[in-house]
Order: sequence, then C-alpha cells, then structure tokens
Amino acid sequence: MSEEPQGTTGVAPAAFPDLGPGAGDGPQGPMELLGDVELDVTVELGRVRKRVRDVLALQVGSVVELNQVAGSPVDVLVNSTLVARGEVVVVGDELGVRITEIVDKRN
Repeated sequence: MSEEPQGTTGVAPAAFPDLGPGAGDGPQGPMELLGDVELDVTVELGRVRKRVRDVLALQVGSVVELNQVAGSPVDVLVNSTLVARGEVVVVGDELGVRITEIVDKRN
C-alpha cells in the first residue's frame, strides 16, 4: 500500500508559453555560432635561437638573422597552430599577408 506523505501532490509536466514564429530558428550553420569568437593570429617571419648574452647585446640598429631565406613564405598561426602560409604584401602604409597555402593537418 503506497501512500503519499502528507502535504505533497502528484508530479505534472511543465508548461511553457509559445514563443511565437521563428523562436526556435537558429543560425544557418554551426560555424555561425562561432562568428564573434576572437582568436590570436600570428604571422611568423622566422625563428632563431640566441644565448642570453647575445640578446642582452642587442641595440638599436642590430640585425637579427632568421632561419628563413628572403622571399620565403611566412607562417600564419592561429592560437599557436600553423594553419596557412603566405607572402608579405604592402597595403597602403601597412604590411599584410596574402595567403598562398592552407596547411592540411590531415597529412
């Protein structure tokens, strides 16, 4: 024999009001949800490893040689992950990068 404790009632399904037409329509695709997310994009001309004494000796006018040959493609990284390569271009008074290759991570 099952009795409900005194002062309790049975469970009923929740009722929600109708939100009207288009209320359940989401963005056109899943990537639309991420459209406003900010990412760190870095363009890397090259790298070099230096000793602390060499870094401390740097001054205005010093040249730091990189491991890239002049005219080599630059690496484009998104959140520290290589995603593309490109070439440096001048746009007005600023520098930019023209993407020449998208890196395929599946290989």
